[in-house]
Amino acid sequence: MSQLRPERQDVVIEARGLTMKYGSNLIQSNLHFQICKGDVFVIMGGSGCGKSTLLKHMIGLYQPADGEILFGGQSYFTASQEQQQDMRRRWGVTYQGGALFSDKTLAENVALPLEQYTTLTNQDIRDMVHYKLALVGLAGFEEFYPSQISGGMCKRAGLARAIALDPDILFFDEPSAGLDPLSARRLDDLILQLRDSTGATVVIVTHELASIFAIGSNGIYLDANTKTQLDTGSPQTMLNHSKHQLVREFLSRGEYGDE
Repeated sequence: MSQLRPERQDVVIEARGLTMKYGSNLIQSNLHFQICKGDVFVIMGGSGCGKSTLLKHMIGLYQPADGEILFGGQSYFTASQEQQQDMRRRWGVTYQGGALFSDKTLAENVALPLEQYTTLTNQDIRDMVHYKLALVGLAGFEEFYPSQISGGMCKRAGLARAIALDPDILFFDEPSAGLDPLSARRLDDLILQLRDSTGATVVIVTHELASIFAIGSNGIYLDANTKTQLDTGSPQTMLNHSKHQLVREFLSRGEYGDE
């Protein structure tokens, strides 16, 4: 699978001196990184380092204790409500379990953002839902409920809902969690295909080495002990050249140890 970065290097997300806390409990401090258009940016690190917390800060669920996260040069938390809503419409978010509504069909789940944020007719929404489900390999499953399909299919349905509004940025929290290796590889392939076909930028939390090296073009390593970032850059560059042994060890588990 291709790991080439796009020719254009427009910065779409930038963290400046970002510090995250739960009350008085420091999670991470002084994070600095840039994410460019078309990147697949991997948030990695050991257990308890704050990977998912960083993602939640990036999608506006938590406000930084210090520093800022900029989207196209604009801070989400200093933006007006109208500007915040416009930003959110350009984001697609998927969660570990797919987060589908169990009492709704796949078609109804994917239709929700289209019904809420667009003025499309019912027929146009049905056509768009069919198209988005087909993009993730679920054509013909429109009337199925989440309980009637596999975990991998639920994740793909969640992805179809996340791309319903053609977002500029896709956020993933452990998308391969609970999947067998073959299903995880297919999901990686799908993420790259969507990135390549839509031009979206991808931010992904994962601890799966296979995914990190297969799709990651940029990333950050968070350390739970020092409570800050140890390195940033492409996973392969960090594996080969990081000055931090902990980063190299993290990235050299299993089959990647001699690469």
